[in-house]
Amino acid sequence: MEVKTIFVVGAGLMGSGIAQTAITCGYNVTLNDKRQEALERAKSGIERLLNRDVEKGRMTAENRDAALARLSLADTMAPAKDAQLVIEAAFEDLDVKQSIFSELEEICPPETIFASNTSSISLTALGAATKRPDRVVGMHFFSPVPKMRLCEVIFGLLTSQDVLETISTVGKNMGKTLILSDDKPGFIVNRALLPMLNEACVIVGSKIGSVEDVDNGMKLGCNHPMGPLELADMIGLDILLNVMNVLAQEYGEKYHPSMLLRKMVRAGYLGQKSGTGFYVYKDGKKFGVNPALTREHTLGD
Repeated sequence: MEVKTIFVVGAGLMGSGIAQTAITCGYNVTLNDKRQEALERAKSGIERLLNRDVEKGRMTAENRDAALARLSLADTMAPAKDAQLVIEAAFEDLDVKQSIFSELEEICPPETIFASNTSSISLTALGAATKRPDRVVGMHFFSPVPKMRLCEVIFGLLTSQDVLETISTVGKNMGKTLILSDDKPGFIVNRALLPMLNEACVIVGSKIGSVEDVDNGMKLGCNHPMGPLELADMIGLDILLNVMNVLAQEYGEKYHPSMLLRKMVRAGYLGQKSGTGFYVYKDGKKFGVNPALTREHTLGD
């Protein structure tokens, strides 16, 4: 099956990144979100990033204009009827994703492939919300999508081989290196990575080490390009918490999210996207450790 048109559900950081990557690689893309302001923000962000590529000589102005001409916006699901591939990039919640797939089931032709950008949720469970479980697959991109080279492909219990072959072609056309995972919670990358990020939260919450010492320890002692807490902020602490809850439900106490992580999310400290996580950010740049994590508490004299 040849894919020419892609319908992306969700105009957040991941959805807009997927859309940007796809249009620069020759695909026609409709970016969908119920919130018009999210669509306009995503379009503006894509234009800004492509303009930067032109300024830095990574793209010609002609190629930028051609890519932007391949992008359209939609606040309804109706245009999905013309897509050979749907990529869902909504919030990491089973009910939300199943609801989206159920709605798309009534709109899309039977041959349309439904892909989810999920980082932890069962593709078999998502497929069960449709009449085409053989055409449901995972395409787990990594943020920022235009720069990160990996795409983790996940097959559910009934995902067909021809769907995997089609997704392989699309992923490679988008410049990604593909790895293949069975449908087990966390898949490959997050099964290994997120417990480490969670343990970094435990270390800070237990006063074993400071935020900066934890990150410097892993960067300078283990040659990681980013510290685990910096990375957690980039991913989003709410997303980290959601995935850890999924892993804990499936695998038990070993994956239980740390108390500090839960408190941070309750406080609204979600990382870069909220302006404050383990660090404080302004215009995407880091400006020191969150002061809430360094405060000394006393009852006074």
